Amino acid sequence: MHLKPDAPHLNWQGAVSLERKDDSIMPWRTPYEKHVLFPEPLLERSAMPAGVRISFRSNTTHISGSIVGQRDSGMLDLCCDGELIESYDLRGKNSFTYDGLSDQDKLIELWLPQFGRFQLRNLEIDDGATIEPYIDKRPRWITYGSSITQCRSAASPTQTWPGIAARNQNFNLTCLGYGGQCHLDSMVAMMIRDLPANYISMCLGINIQGAASLGPRAFRPAIVGAVQIIREKHTDIPIVLMSPIYCPNREENPNAVGFSLQKMREEVQAAANALQSYGDNNIHYVSGLDVFGPDLVDLLPDNLHPDAEGYRVMGRNFVTEVANNFFAE
Repeated sequence: MHLKPDAPHLNWQGAVSLERKDDSIMPWRTPYEKHVLFPEPLLERSAMPAGVRISFRSNTTHISGSIVGQRDSGMLDLCCDGELIESYDLRGKNSFTYDGLSDQDKLIELWLPQFGRFQLRNLEIDDGATIEPYIDKRPRWITYGSSITQCRSAASPTQTWPGIAARNQNFNLTCLGYGGQCHLDSMVAMMIRDLPANYISMCLGINIQGAASLGPRAFRPAIVGAVQIIREKHTDIPIVLMSPIYCPNREENPNAVGFSLQKMREEVQAAANALQSYGDNNIHYVSGLDVFGPDLVDLLPDNLHPDAEGYRVMGRNFVTEVANNFFAE
C-alpha cells in the first residue's frame, strides 16, 4: 500500500512545520513560513529533525520508504508500541526498509535522524494492512537548548537524552536543540509560546558563553524576557531553567566578555529567583552539574559534548533530577 507523505493517517510529531518540496515533505523545527525572521545559522539546525517522529497505527509486517538521499545524515529508528525494533543507517541512502514486524495492530513510530535533513517521498506498507492515525494524548514537553540537546553523537534518535527522557516518562516530545544556536532569540521564545505544551525545559548558557553573544549585562535579562514571552500563553505550566553541564575548559576560564560557566550558572539561578520573587511559582532552577557533573568527565571526549553513553546517562539523570521533581501531574 502506497502512502504519500501528507497522508492523513501520518502524524508528524515533534515538527514545528512541514514544507512541501516537489514530491516530498520536509519537517522543520521552526515555522518555515517565517524563516526570513530567523538567523540563517539557526535554520541550518532547525532543518535537522531531532526528536521528530512519523507515527501511525497499523498491523503491517513491512514498512519501507523513499526519501531524498542525504550524504550527512544519521540513523532512523523504528519503534513499535514503544519498543525500539531496529535502527537503520540513512547515510547516502534514498530508501529504507523494515521487515518481519508483528501482524498485530500496533503503534508505529519512525524516529527521524537528529542530524542531517530528512525529506520523505512516500511510505509503503502491506497491501490490505489496517492504518489509522495515532491520536497522542500524552503530556507535551518542549525542551530548548544547544548541540548538547540536539545530541549528534548519540547512538540513534531514541538514544538522545531528550528521547530517553521522553520515552521513560511517556511524554510527547518537541526537541528544540540547535547545535551552536541556543542564544535566547526572541523568535524562538515566541515560537515556544505559540506551541502546545504541558512542560518546558530550557538548557541555557553554553552557546552564549562560547560565542560571547551575551555578556553579564544582557544574559539574565534575556532569560527573564524569554520566560515572560512564553508566559503570555503558558501562564502557569512548569518551566525549568537548567544551567550548563560540566565543561572542564570553561568552568573557571572567562570568555571575551568575562563569562565563565560558573558565573553563568549563578546568572541562570538569579533569573529563576527573580521570576519566583515576582510571583511565578512554577519556575524552577536546576544546575546542569546535577545532570552531568565532573564525575562524568570521561564521557566528554571533546571536553564539551557527551558521547553516546554520556547522553544515555544524561537522559537518566534528567528524569531523576528534573522530570520526576517538576513534571509530575
